[in-house]
Amino acid sequence: MTEKEVSAAKQAPGGGEAPRHFTFVLLENFSLLAFSSAIEALRIANRMAGRRLYGWSLTGEGGEDTPGAVTCSAGIAIGLDHPLQECGRHDVIVLCGGLDVQRATTKPLLNWLRREARRGLTIAGLCTGAHVMARAGLLNNRRATIHWENQDGFAEDFPDIELTRSVFVTDGNRLTAAGGAASLDMMLKLIAADHGEALANDVADQLIYNQLRTDRDTQRLSLPTRIGVRHPKLAAVIKRMEENIEEPISPSELARDVGMSTRQLERLFRRYLDRSPKRYYMELRLQKARNLLMQTDMSVINVALACGFSSPSHFSKCYRAQYDITPYRERGSAAGKAAT
Repeated sequence: MTEKEVSAAKQAPGGGEAPRHFTFVLLENFSLLAFSSAIEALRIANRMAGRRLYGWSLTGEGGEDTPGAVTCSAGIAIGLDHPLQECGRHDVIVLCGGLDVQRATTKPLLNWLRREARRGLTIAGLCTGAHVMARAGLLNNRRATIHWENQDGFAEDFPDIELTRSVFVTDGNRLTAAGGAASLDMMLKLIAADHGEALANDVADQLIYNQLRTDRDTQRLSLPTRIGVRHPKLAAVIKRMEENIEEPISPSELARDVGMSTRQLERLFRRYLDRSPKRYYMELRLQKARNLLMQTDMSVINVALACGFSSPSHFSKCYRAQYDITPYRERGSAAGKAAT
């Protein structure tokens, strides 16, 4: 948008005719899909309505190598309309997150965000944008969501925030979406609230999006779909495993819960997943451990405890066997990448 368009779009509504303005805050390594899904919904809403219902501008701190632009996780640099500045009093701020969100959560950004929040603005977070909102204290006593891959780290960093697995969450003037296509679901909800469901449906049709989801829908595919197996007892056992990472349940107890013998459970896992229940459970625990190592500042010992390992040495041995690197080196490697 030109500076003139940005200025016009940010004017206070007069008689409900002025466009509703969205300020998109691009964080370094932001998700291009989450951002484009959101902004395309606004563009198409304008086109289908035959008038300018929405305006937008892009802001951010800019990249170290690309002042005045921010690079998304796909390596594409997007130019900014202006630096961080005071928003219009009717603006909606949309934080577009992605990879390495901890590094992108800077003190200047947090200070700016808190100032705008005190002015009563609606603030939304896409993908990992919820992390920035939480760090700024904007999600205290609120419900929120974040991309499923970042949920373990978020839950450890912000245990008092009610984290859900929904595709998006609206809690007062705080909105969070899990990223990807969930950004579109959230925007369609906003368009429907502003201008009716008929317009939102027209936007969805233009985007060839026929699986509209609500805030009651969860992010991930159903467990049977994810594992490629539709066996109710197997799905029930895996669900219990996923819900009990910190204090693992023995195979005999898991088998008993679904009315099977331990040997029958072993055969079931071998037949459908080509591994033992113990091995599958270990892989789940190690995957969570890797998420925590990469996404939080938890010590390696605390990560081990959070994933059901009572001995740091046993944790290190299992981790190395799975990923061909020790957890200590993994943490050091992640820190090195963040510094480059």
